[in-house]
Amino acid sequence: MKSIAAAALLIVTAPASADVVHSENHGFEVTETVTLVVPPAEALAAFTRVSGWWIKDHTYSGDSANLSLDPRPGGCLCERFPKGGGIEHLHVTSVTPGESLIMTGALGPLLYEAATGVMVIRVERIAGGSKLTLNYRASGFANGGADKMAPMVDKMLSDTIKNYRKFAAAGGGRR
Repeated sequence: MKSIAAAALLIVTAPASADVVHSENHGFEVTETVTLVVPPAEALAAFTRVSGWWIKDHTYSGDSANLSLDPRPGGCLCERFPKGGGIEHLHVTSVTPGESLIMTGALGPLLYEAATGVMVIRVERIAGGSKLTLNYRASGFANGGADKMAPMVDKMLSDTIKNYRKFAAAGGGRR
């Protein structure tokens, strides 16, 4: 019984892993992976409740409550501005309930760089819960500096996914 409790604690406390997989002047790829002690469907449901876990410093409005994610093809990860208007960060292109979510678009400063990307979220069942992997590949003009942006995007996504992990573990996918 002690070994099961120790294994569960290890899963709960295992840090998220982050990696710049590839970068060059006109593109990059980053991957974030996190283990969770919740079933895959609950993990993906928590991911879609983005206003509960996204870091406010990585929004245009300064408030994560202004974010929403409509998890259906044609939906978006959007941010409304308090005085009107808003921004579409990512456009939802594919959803497989409980398994994956694929979105396209330019995160943050990439919007202004004639660059775009594809974010693939995959959730798989593992012993004791699930594993969520976020892969973001971006390319385009980016003033020839995408390789310099890759570590910043990786850090932002890594920090944000750590918040997501806490939110999901606290039951964010059950609401």
